[in-house]
Amino acid sequence: MRPPGKSRNRNKNNGRRLNPGNVINRVFDSSGPEGKVRGTPQQIIDKYLSLAHDSQLSGDRVSAENFQQHSEHYSRLLLEAQKEIAEKASQQEQNNSLEGQSFKPSDKPSVDIGFDTKEKKDLPEVNQETNSG
Repeated sequence: MRPPGKSRNRNKNNGRRLNPGNVINRVFDSSGPEGKVRGTPQQIIDKYLSLAHDSQLSGDRVSAENFQQHSEHYSRLLLEAQKEIAEKASQQEQNNSLEGQSFKPSDKPSVDIGFDTKEKKDLPEVNQETNSG
């Protein structure tokens, strides 16, 4: 009998999908039909397209389709990663534009200090008259 609190699932991520970070430059090991293919997604795409082309020339349509499907898988990974990078860049650009936005004089908050600037200029003259008289 299993002790309480222990589950059979020994998977450390508990079904969560891991975010590997920068997928564009990450090196993958792809186990394809012809063995392992190692490289960045773009390199793997190029390799599978080349293998598909070679299979097609040799008349093996099934193998060519298989290689094309492998290529499409890595194309989707690459496209998704590029979309995420573009979204992050646009968010960062929006944040930077909001931080560096210059305010127009009409946009600045006004502080009411109780008298007008014209009254402020007249104030020293009034004080001079009262001191001299």
